[in-house]
Amino acid sequence: MRFKTVIASVKPDHTDKVVDAAKGAGATGATILSGRGTGIHEAKSFFGLTLEPQSDIIMMLIEEHLVQGILDAIVAAGEFGKPGTGIAFVLPVEQVVGLDSQLELIKNKIQDQYF
Repeated sequence: MRFKTVIASVKPDHTDKVVDAAKGAGATGATILSGRGTGIHEAKSFFGLTLEPQSDIIMMLIEEHLVQGILDAIVAAGEFGKPGTGIAFVLPVEQVVGLDSQLELIKNKIQDQYF
């Protein structure tokens, strides 16, 4: 099997919707990290303190045949068509260990989708 990592940066109020949509499209799990981000617009300040918006970083290891459907679900749930709502991208993965408990489920999803 070949895997890819889908990484999405979203506003915290969209995190649960994005993860639920990804799972509904075939993801078997996600890791969520808290962060903050900056964009092309200047950050707002209040009494000399910079206010940077919080973000959640959602990382998912996905079998490559399922990536496009999951990415489409993430875009819809995260409302990525609206400015400032988040971004998502896909990275290749060279090696994976520790998925023994999920491999059978992943194989079944792929078989259901293609056969």
